[in-house]
This record gives sequence, C-alpha cells and structure tokens, in this order.
Amino acid sequence: MQTKPPIRTLQIAYVCYSFTIFSSLAGFSMIRYLKRGQDAQTQAAADAKVRATVETIIENIEKRGDAAVREYSKQFDQWSPEQFALNQADIESAVKKLSPREVEDIKFAQHQIRNFASIQRESMKDVEVETLPGVVLGHKHIPVNAAGCYVPGGKYPLIASAHMSVLTAKVAGVPHVISTAPPFQGAPHPAIVAAMHFAGADQILVLGGVQAVAAMAVGTESIRAVDMLVGPGNMYVAEAKRQLYGRVGIDLFAGPTETLIIADESVDAEMCAVDLLGQAEHGPTSPAVLLTNSEKLARETMAEVERQLKILPTAGIASVSWAVHGEVIVCDTYEEMVEKADEIASEHVQVMTEDPNYFLNNMTNYGALFLGPRTNVSFGDKVIGTNHTLPTNKNARYTGGLWVGKFLKTCTYQRVTSNQASAAIGEVCSRLCHMENFAGHGEQANLRVRRYGERDVAWYQPVAAQ
Repeated sequence: MQTKPPIRTLQIAYVCYSFTIFSSLAGFSMIRYLKRGQDAQTQAAADAKVRATVETIIENIEKRGDAAVREYSKQFDQWSPEQFALNQADIESAVKKLSPREVEDIKFAQHQIRNFASIQRESMKDVEVETLPGVVLGHKHIPVNAAGCYVPGGKYPLIASAHMSVLTAKVAGVPHVISTAPPFQGAPHPAIVAAMHFAGADQILVLGGVQAVAAMAVGTESIRAVDMLVGPGNMYVAEAKRQLYGRVGIDLFAGPTETLIIADESVDAEMCAVDLLGQAEHGPTSPAVLLTNSEKLARETMAEVERQLKILPTAGIASVSWAVHGEVIVCDTYEEMVEKADEIASEHVQVMTEDPNYFLNNMTNYGALFLGPRTNVSFGDKVIGTNHTLPTNKNARYTGGLWVGKFLKTCTYQRVTSNQASAAIGEVCSRLCHMENFAGHGEQANLRVRRYGERDVAWYQPVAAQ
C-alpha cells in the first residue's frame, strides 16, 4: 500500500520544480548536484573525535617519550622492534630484496623529481642591491637545519612520498633529514626503505601514525627533534601536524587525498570513471568529484563507476569513498565550472575539456592541475616530476604544495656603508618613531644622526628637518 507524501513535502517539491522551470525559461543557469557527499555536520563530528585522540597521544609522548611511542606503535601497528631506526645493514638488506628493474624504476622517478626540484631551487636567487647611495639590502634563502619526512605506508606502501619529501629537502640543502614510514605487513617495506636511502635520508625510522610525527616534533630519548614536519597522511597524521604547528614548521595540511575531474564531452565516461576511482582507492575518506557541463556524461560516468567497482581490486576501499564522499556536479558553462572548482579548491584537478588552458588561465584555487587526457593524477603522484604533497580541505585557497621553497627561510639583511646614508635614514626614522610614540626607537635613530651626521640632537626628541 502506497502512502501519500506529506503536504509540506509536496509544497517544497512544487516550489523547487517551479523554480527550475522558471530558471530555465528565464535563461538563468543552475549548478545541479546529481550526487552529494557527506554532510558538513557529520564530518565535523568525526573531526572532533580525531582531534581528541591526537591531543591525548601527543601529550603522552611529551611526558613519557620513547616508552609512549613504543606503546602506541604496538597498539596501532603491532610493531615493537628493539629500535625504530634502521642501521646500515638493515638498509642494505632492504635494497637487496628489490629486483634490478624495481631499483631502476625508483631511480628513474627520483631523477625526474630531483631535476624539477633543482630547477625550482635555481629559480630562487639570493639578492643584494644598493637601494640608496650607501644603503645595501638583501635576502638569503637558508634551509632549515632538520626536517622530519612522513611517508604513509599502512594500507599502501607509498614509495613516491619518500621521493617527494626526502629528496626535495635534500635539494633544498637541509643538513639533517629524518624519514619515517609505518611497518607494512609486519616489517619495513623494502622499496620504501630503498627510496628513502636513495633520496638521501640521514636517518630512517620504521614508525607510523601520530606517534611518528609527534616523536619527531617533540623529540625523545632516541629520536632527534626536527624543525619542520612534511609529508601526507591520513586524518590523524594531518591533525597531529595541525596541533604541532607552531612548535615546528609544517609544509601544509595534507590530509586524505582529494580529486576533482573537470570534463566535457570531449572525453568519455570510462576515462572519467577511471580517474575518479584511481584516487578514491586511496582511502575511505577520499573525496572524488566530477564537475561537468554535460548531464549525459555525468550520468554515464556514474553508471561506469558502478561497473568498474565490480572489477576493481581495491573496490572495498574505493566503493566506500565514492558512496560517502563522491559527488557529481553539472554546470551550464565553463564560467560556472571555474567558479565551482575554485569553491571546491581540490588537491588534484584533472581537466579534460576541449580547452584545458581556459582553466589554467582562470582557476585560482587548486593543489595541482593535470591538463588534458594524456596526463593524469597518477603521473603526478608517482613519476612525472612535480611534487605530490598538496593542500587538501580547501587549503589550496592560500597555499600551494610542497616544493624546495618550503624548506627554505627567506631571511633579509641590511648594511649601511656611509656616514651620510646612516644620518639621512636616521633623520626620517627618528620622526616616524615619534609619530608612533616610540621614544626608545627614536633614540636609536638619533644616536646615528649625532655620530654620523654630526648634528646636535636632543635626547628622545625627533630630529628636526633641515
């Protein structure tokens, strides 16, 4: 027996339907969601639980050091070796477990990443310039002294994250780099260890999760405290970096992977579905979004996703991610697509349209763009040369991804080379300081005017203009 919907429901449905018809007739455009992800309130509740868990772990490691680290490693990863740091024999043993082809492929990827990172580093020049006669200003790019690089490896051994973090830090000139990854199936993953070693890590740990990043930030009896934490991770690792930020620097808040496919009918549903699921398999909380101006392509892609989930080996994870966080959005114009894409501010943006350069020239919020169907996010994740540690959770609104510049402090300096310049700058400085009621600051300037300008200036009084 069917029941009639409540009157209120019918009223709302009628209003929505009427507005749709009116908008269409009036020539208005509408952004339509064929599929929505998890609502913000549910996500906020989950985030609160993560924050509380992470706060407890960090506090315990601060108080109890290695003992707490070991307890959490045993609890979360069933991993409690005699020591978490690998020695040279351990590293050599890991490398020997790889085939010559595996070693060659790792080194090929690292060559691409090192090459692009080196080009980026070379673009950052130290400067020194005489801005006024006798006034020399400059800046230097100084690497941090110690960096901790986190390499995810619990579900999947993310070998590429070792290239992206350790190698980039070394190209930047960081003297001491600690790299860590969780055990994989009860042991150090040989390819991750080899990648860390080839990239130049000074110390390699087999340690995962919050306990790893907290130990590197806080420092323990056996783990040296670092100045900066970098690398992607799950929601717990991302939250740990957020809570530790300030005590140490971080690259960015890189949480669960996000992907946005921007497509029109120049590509087909198979390619869209492959590129969505290729990132949804990262984890059950990884958003995968299709943004298109074709409802036909949108519906075909949704059907194709369901077909591929029946044969995808990682469907157990990807299907959850797609069901809970997947979205399909239909726009009418490229302009609407850009507006919505910038609002989403996704980590990865795959553009497969007739004119991908339109999005390159007009979009402002993204971690990385992948332009045209010949490239894809997987290329960027693994081998092409750009860095795959990118901003998530809308943080692309204010930062780009990890690169050599993240490991460098741009520090300025100044030099005054003549008495005349010191006195001239001092006069103006004195008056500006007194405008702000900073008498002590003003006297610093006054003293230079007296000494180097040979003028009789009263204590704590602004220098009179001549």
